[in-house]
Amino acid sequence: MTSPRQHRCRTRRRTLLKSAAAAVLLALAGLPVIPACAAEVAGIKFDEAITVNGAPLKLNGAGVRTKVIFKVYALGLYLTEKKSTVADILAAETPSRIRIVSLRELTSEEFGRAFMAGLNDNTDQAERNKIVQQTRQFGEMFAAIPAFKKGDVLTVDWMPGSGTQVMMNGKNVGGVLPDHAFFNAILRIWLGDKPVDSGLKPQLLGEK
Repeated sequence: MTSPRQHRCRTRRRTLLKSAAAAVLLALAGLPVIPACAAEVAGIKFDEAITVNGAPLKLNGAGVRTKVIFKVYALGLYLTEKKSTVADILAAETPSRIRIVSLRELTSEEFGRAFMAGLNDNTDQAERNKIVQQTRQFGEMFAAIPAFKKGDVLTVDWMPGSGTQVMMNGKNVGGVLPDHAFFNAILRIWLGDKPVDSGLKPQLLGEK
C-alpha cells in the first residue's frame, strides 16, 4: 500500500518528467528543419523532396551509370508523384527533373555522343523525325559546354506550358525545347527498351 509521502514523491517525479519533455520539444521547435535525404549513391546525395519553379517534386529513384567498371555519373529522377512503370512516367505531362552529377571528367563530345546514342537507340525513325530540330538544338547545347568535370551538376527540367530547360551548375544552357515528346525521348535514354545502363533503369523506377 502506498503511503501519502510516496504518492507525493511519485507525483512530483511525473511532473518533473513532463516539464523536461516539454522543454526538449520547445528547444527542438526552434531548430531549422533539415531536409531528409532519401538516397545517397556514390557519395552523391539526392533530397527526398525539391521544388522546381514553384512545383514540389519527389525523388522517384536514383542510381549510378556505369560503363564497364567505371562510374560515370549519378542520376536522380524527380516527379510530382512517385510512379513505378515507364508507361505512367511517359504519360504524365507534369513537372519533372532529371539531375545528373558527374563522377569523372568527360569532354562535352563524349557526353553528348553518349546522350545521342541512347536517344537514337530508344526512338524509332518516325519519332526522331518529329523532334529532329530539338535534337539538333540539344546537341548544340552540349557543344557549348567545354567539359564535364567531376562534381558538375546537369539538370534537365520539364515544365508544362514552357518546355524542357537544361541547366549546368544552376545556369541555363541554350533555349527552351517545347515538345513533351522530346523530353520523353530523353527519359527513354535510361527508361527505354534499350537503356544505356540496364542496372540503372530499375533504380530510377524505385525497384531497388
